[in-house]
Order: sequence, then C-alpha cells, then structure tokens
Amino acid sequence: MKIGCKIIAASLLGMSAGFVQAQAVANMQDIPIIVTTTAGQLRGLARTGGGAQFLGIPFAEPPVGDLRWREPVPAKPWHGVRDAVRYGAPCAQPVLGDWNKLAAALGSEDCLYLNVVTPEWPPQHLLPVMFWIHGGANVGGAGGGSLYNDGTLASHGVVTVTINYRLGIFGFFAHPELTRESVHHASGNYGLMDQILALHWVIDNIAKFGGDPHNITAFGQSAGSIDTGMLMTSPLAIGLFQKAIAESGAPVWPPLATLADAEKFGVGSIAALNLPLGEEGIAAARKIGARELMEKLGGRATQFPIVGHEVDGWVLRESPAKVFAAGQEARIPLLIGTTSREFGASMPTDQLLKAIDRDAGDLAPKVKAAYGLTADAQGKVDQPSDPIYGTAAQQWGADTEFHCPISSEALWHSAAGNPTFEYELDHAIPGQEAQGAVHSADLPYVWGYFPRTGNIAGAFGAVDTKLAELMETYWTNFARSGNPNGDSVPMWPDLKMARTYMQFTQDGEGVMSTKPLRAAQCEVYREFVAERLKAAK
Repeated sequence: MKIGCKIIAASLLGMSAGFVQAQAVANMQDIPIIVTTTAGQLRGLARTGGGAQFLGIPFAEPPVGDLRWREPVPAKPWHGVRDAVRYGAPCAQPVLGDWNKLAAALGSEDCLYLNVVTPEWPPQHLLPVMFWIHGGANVGGAGGGSLYNDGTLASHGVVTVTINYRLGIFGFFAHPELTRESVHHASGNYGLMDQILALHWVIDNIAKFGGDPHNITAFGQSAGSIDTGMLMTSPLAIGLFQKAIAESGAPVWPPLATLADAEKFGVGSIAALNLPLGEEGIAAARKIGARELMEKLGGRATQFPIVGHEVDGWVLRESPAKVFAAGQEARIPLLIGTTSREFGASMPTDQLLKAIDRDAGDLAPKVKAAYGLTADAQGKVDQPSDPIYGTAAQQWGADTEFHCPISSEALWHSAAGNPTFEYELDHAIPGQEAQGAVHSADLPYVWGYFPRTGNIAGAFGAVDTKLAELMETYWTNFARSGNPNGDSVPMWPDLKMARTYMQFTQDGEGVMSTKPLRAAQCEVYREFVAERLKAAK
C-alpha cells in the first residue's frame, strides 16, 4: 500500500541520456532569441525544425541558507540579458538507484528553475500551455532532459513548461519551530509551494513565449500525478490551471500525515543530528550542507510517507481523498489513467494471502474471491494469471497502489459533474513484453521521445510512432479544449457516460473498454479503504 517505497526504486526519466543530449542541443546557438520577463530579459535558442527553447529560467530565489525550509521567494530581477541555454541543476537528492544517479550527482539546493519550449518563433498567437510536474516519489528526479525537451509533444501546437521543485528532506520537512516562524503557522509541503509559485510565474510570463496564461493544463506522472491531484485540492492553487492530466498516481491512499505527526518526525530528525531541539537546532541545521545533511540523516531524508505531503492547514487543509470524495476539488476537466502492470510485484501465493489478510481485514475473503484465490477440494490455492495484468500478486500490488486509487479519483471527480476521461496503457515498451506495460511505460508516448538507454529504452518502431502520435493528439486536444476528442482519433467518451476507459493496446490502437477499470477488484478495494479510514478516526 505504500506508493513511495516502490516508486523510488524505478527509473522514471532516463536521465543519463537526457542531460547529455539536451546539453548538445543547448550548444546549437543558431540565432539569438530574446524575451522580456517580469524579472529581466532572457536569451533562448532556436530549435531544430522550428520554435524556440528557454532553459534554466529561475522562478524563485535559491532556497539556501536562511531560505531553506521556507516558502519560496520569487526570483529577484537581474540586469542585462540572461542566457537561458542550459538546464539549471536538479534539486538536491540522494542516489536512489541507477535512474537518478546523474541527477543526484548534479543536484543542488539552488535548483528552482523551469524550462519553456514553444513550437513557433516568433509567436504568432497564444497556444495552450502544458505544465509538467516530474515523478520520483517527491524524493528524486528533475524537470530537465531529452525526454522532455527533444520529443514531439510541443510540435502538436502547445507550449510546454517543465519545472524543478524541492525534494525529500528539503521539500517536505516539518518541525514545530518552522511552524512557529511561519506567518501561515504551518511547515512542510515546500515542494508543493514551489510548484504553485512556478504556476504563478507561468501566468505572469508565458504570453511572452507564445503561451496562453488562461489555458494551462497541469500534468504529471507518478509523484507528479499525485502532486497534480494535491494541487486540485489546495486552495492556494485553485484557479491557477484550467485542466489536469494525471498519469499513474492519485492522492487517495495511504492517508497523509497530520502536521503534528510530521512535526514529531522533524523533532526526531533534528535530535538524530545531535542538535538542540528548538530555534537553535533549526538554525544549526540550516548551516549544514545539502549532501552532508542527507548523509547524516540517511533513510530519514527519504522516509515515506513522513517525508512527503501532510495536511499542514495551509497548502493542504483537508485530506485530498476527503476533498475528492466530497466533490470539493477544482471543478476542471481531468484526464487520468494508469499502465496495466505499474509496480505489481510477484510473490508466492502464501505471502500474497497473508498480505491480503493484513491489509483487508474482515474483507479479506471478498478480496481473495475477486482475485480468484479460492481453495480447491484439498484446500490448495492456485494463483491465477492474466495476459495483460500478470499474476494475482502483480494485480494486487498494481490495483492497491495505482489502478484503484486512480479509478476512485476519476469516479469521484466525474460524480461531481466534472468532465473526466480515463485510460489504461496496455502497450509494453518493445523488448519488455514479458514485463507488460510497467510504471513509466507511458512517458515515451506522451512526450514523443524514444530513449536509447535506460529503463524505458527499447527497439521502438512504426507501432510505437503510431501510438505516440495517437496519445500526443489526445493529450494536446485535451489541453486545448478540455476534451481529448477530434476528427483524426477514435471517440473517447466521458467517464460519466458509461464508466468505460480508453485502452491503448499492444498493437498501438485506441479501443474503448467494455466495462469499468478493474471493476470487481476496485469495488472491494474501496470497501476496505473505507473501513480502514473509519478505524483511523
């Protein structure tokens, strides 16, 4: 049930190829391109094939020294023309696996930068804006790299913005002293505040880049998808974007920490550093270098869910699950979905049965029946398998962490009268067919970029190009109008019409399902989550 424990083990960005290739693009200084922003002038680069890109734009002051663990401050104006031809540093993060080694090596607390790609230069008219929040469990990853910069998404007539935001112990650390010094009487959720400030920057400046400040779609994958859902429930973000796309993540389960619980963890972290517990301890902790702080805290720097979102009373004033269930989230169109396998993990049948008993309690027999885990005449239980979803154990993991939370968010949002479009990616990356469509398999097709190295690399061919064109068309149609449909793509009905979803198949087609997403499994999931929420009150 703990989303972050598995998310941080996955490769989300293919960063090693991304930064190297993007820097090569950044050196192609074909013609000077100047834009005047609220903070000063920027010099970008022409893009091969048309358009322009502006990399490493500061939207906030570096959150270092006394600004560590504080609300972000807008970037100060500069004099002259600032080059925007290279990415800013990724945010400070520990090495979590091969997927973020390069980002961790380049990481810095001075990281609050964003990147803009526009398909035409000079701008002829205002285009829809797609504002990307990267994944990585809110403890790793970055908004730069070839995956986001060198694909074909922007060429479908949108302006893309990718951002960095504070991660882990720097982005989600609460402490009573930090709460006391805050004018909002809250602490933590600094990463979400960074995202909100970046949205304000977009509203104030994006028209100069050819983007429409009144037509912004917030979208993200994995932790970025969860964050997108969080922003839909935050009073600080309502009205800052007009549409949302959520890929493989929903802020439904597990329940968020309270401010009090997050503060207790913060007190323990300061004590683990052998620092005083009050104001002096925070002052001393702010003087410790980023790498040293992560090394000294060890697992505390990334511990999920405590080093993560919390109901702080300011950014998040209620549990997002409660807000969605009550239909009180942002009343905007939502496109939301998942991959078929996600992080589903194999395990022996006896272990699976014990996990279901532990998580589902009195509803365990009903859960087991939904997964075909019934005993034969001799009392033996065989673990069934599905060609798309894998073994019952793989299904259980993917359902409880992704499919069913996502399905719940979609159903709640639709029930509140909001346009909602649901999908599932069943297409595996070429060469990974035995694994199925796992977590992050959607990224090459959404961005129209096919990595040659990393965990989402493959022997991509004509079917993949066709699927990327289909998904990019749906995504950008949605960014334009709040509806993915158009003349050149199969009809995608709103969820309220039939509770069916779009399946992106192994052969690269878009086909509507005949029944709701994981209907039997997610129905009982919602029952046991409701029971556990009652017990937690």
